[in-house]
Amino acid sequence: MTELNCDTAFTIPLFGGIAVSESVVVTWIIMLGLTAASVLLVRNLQEKPVSRRQIILETAVGGCYHFFEDLVGKEGKRYIPYLITIALYIGIANLIGLLGFKPPTKDLNVTVALAVMSIVLIEYAGFHQKGLKKWIKSFAEPIPLITPINILELFIRPLSLCMRLFGNVLGAFVVMELIKMILPVAVPVAFSCYFDIFDGLIQAYVLVFLTSLFIKEAIE
Repeated sequence: MTELNCDTAFTIPLFGGIAVSESVVVTWIIMLGLTAASVLLVRNLQEKPVSRRQIILETAVGGCYHFFEDLVGKEGKRYIPYLITIALYIGIANLIGLLGFKPPTKDLNVTVALAVMSIVLIEYAGFHQKGLKKWIKSFAEPIPLITPINILELFIRPLSLCMRLFGNVLGAFVVMELIKMILPVAVPVAFSCYFDIFDGLIQAYVLVFLTSLFIKEAIE
């Protein structure tokens, strides 16, 4: 239950005090790290790659674009940068516990924010592709009788996304803490490879994968 508490890192002395949670501070650290890495990786790029760094970078970015384009289709290509960014953030956020930080994704506020952002993007994609009239009409498809269910789905999807991510990350942490309590020191290292590394990356993949499928469904 202690892990469910949102610890305050510091308070900004404005408007009676604005509490800044630990998950926000760790998110700032991740953002700073990703920004610095982006600046360093794109320095001195050439039209024809001559360095191994640029070749690896172009291969990685191209591979990500091809992967997500297969999911969202060509009509959803404009949303791929967002999907890649979210995948990087969640993946690093889930793994940052290995460095001694508290993973932001163990904070329900963070997972709710990620889910709401994804759902807003999904609905925007449908609105942008279909226009206002067809977007509103889509809530009555395939038959007007299920319109309330389609509207309710707007609230069910973000709840499903945030609780899946939050529950799995927190569950993996609890399991690892129990293993550390009952097993010798050396044994939990093997379990950590799964619960802290593999499971953390899987959760990043699942949220981005589902968001991609929902975007494709919205623009069809």
